[in-house]
Amino acid sequence: MTRKQPQHLAGSSIRLRNDASIELLEMNDTFWPRLMAGELGDFHHEFLVSLHEFTSDWSSSEVHPEGDEIVILLSGSAIFQLEMPEGIQDVRLESPGSYVFVPKGIWHTAKVAHSAHMLFITAGEDTRHRQHDH
Repeated sequence: MTRKQPQHLAGSSIRLRNDASIELLEMNDTFWPRLMAGELGDFHHEFLVSLHEFTSDWSSSEVHPEGDEIVILLSGSAIFQLEMPEGIQDVRLESPGSYVFVPKGIWHTAKVAHSAHMLFITAGEDTRHRQHDH
């Protein structure tokens, strides 16, 4: 099916397949549960491109054991906390276009001082989450 242009990442994400093709994935209330349950595939050697707005700190940390992630700030500000072998590394994203490179296998979370819009390019295979203790 051919889609009319332009699309918008507010309502969909883009799967970058390992054969260099793309697939639009509808973002709705069932997207994240279906993704975490493996219903959208395993993302083996694939990337998920998504746009998210955050108005508060993340309630969990995540790790991508099979590949790197890039997060690009589009507006607002945030501090990414990377759990590096030598300790927590804070990466401040304060101007549009600034980004953080999250190496594979590194747990990370974000603190959001102001509403932040961010573009994620994620190697999603075997992504795991853990809730923060409050």
